[in-house]
Amino acid sequence: PPETKAEDIDPWPGGLAQMYPYAEEILSSILQRVVDEPAGPCSSQVLSAPDCCGFFVQESKTGAKHDVAAILFPGVDQLKTMEDIDAMVGDERPLILFNKQFQRPADFGFADAGRSKQQIFDRFSYGFAFQEFACRGEDTKLTFEYPYWTAAVICEEEEGNKEVPLSDKQKERPSYEELEKKINNVLPEPLWMRKMGEAETKGFKFQRGAGNGST
Repeated sequence: PPETKAEDIDPWPGGLAQMYPYAEEILSSILQRVVDEPAGPCSSQVLSAPDCCGFFVQESKTGAKHDVAAILFPGVDQLKTMEDIDAMVGDERPLILFNKQFQRPADFGFADAGRSKQQIFDRFSYGFAFQEFACRGEDTKLTFEYPYWTAAVICEEEEGNKEVPLSDKQKERPSYEELEKKINNVLPEPLWMRKMGEAETKGFKFQRGAGNGST
């Protein structure tokens, strides 16, 4: 439609490069709040300009062991960099992977899958995660707030969006197949069928509220 704007289709047409300044501000603010007695502003440096990956450190006045470090937008090409930074930060100071650009060891390719599992996936755990995707054609929201995962479907209603929970809190991340089964239980009719039923009952949206008179 003519009123549709580019940001309605893709809110970040510039990708990570467009996101980086906003993410940099958010991450710096988070690190400032989690460090006891921060020693000045958060410092940062670009690790990879093409990949829009950066390294952040918030120092603490109470001592180096209370500093907190973070890597913003780490991707599969930063495996060696993540290993080096992890070794530099050490076991006493926390290191956060913020908005990582990989999901599973297989994303690193056959050669580095085992190495990434050992160095990244076996060493780091989720603190917070949010993912929105389509499952069985439904707008599905998956959230992790330590230590639990929750999932819900967002249904579009005339009075506003309605959130339909798919499960109770659970410690294991649900698989796509598990979510699909739960959606089948709570919403047996697929989205297209519900829309057809709505059109039969209320009429098509462009017809609703139209006058019956003729000109």
